Amino acid sequence: MTYREIRVIGDPILRTPCEWITDIDDKVKGLVEDLLENVDMDGRAGLAANQIGVGLRAFSWNIDGDIGYVLNPKLVEASMEEEYQDGDEGCLSVPGLWFPTKRAWYARVEGINLDGKKIIVEGEELMARCLQHECDHLEGMLYLDRLDRAMRRKAMKEVREKL
Repeated sequence: MTYREIRVIGDPILRTPCEWITDIDDKVKGLVEDLLENVDMDGRAGLAANQIGVGLRAFSWNIDGDIGYVLNPKLVEASMEEEYQDGDEGCLSVPGLWFPTKRAWYARVEGINLDGKKIIVEGEELMARCLQHECDHLEGMLYLDRLDRAMRRKAMKEVREKL
């Protein structure tokens, strides 16, 4: 296994939107292998490419023993009008801190696999949270950006104290 160091808040790559994958070459195949291997660890629900220092649109997930990946993901459905969840959320790039984050109950992502074929990844509850969280990463956002003003102020204070 190739262990990849997780980039933490303050690293500029986490705030930079990732590039679309135009060619599925050996570099992309290696990235997917690294994403799958590095998400398959206790306490990891998802891992975006920029969290391991690669500015390409790809992420992996590990939800209830289901491990997978998607290239060029696009969040196509995440409606909070009907149902939403408001539980604590954490992030490998903001280690050890959890804050209540409002997310859609259901989410659907469309992307491609290593064969260039369209895939759809969808789910409710934790899977929906993961899909939304990882798509945010690829846009250069952290879950902290989704917090309301008062909670974000508290969170940023805790981040400064911890890191």
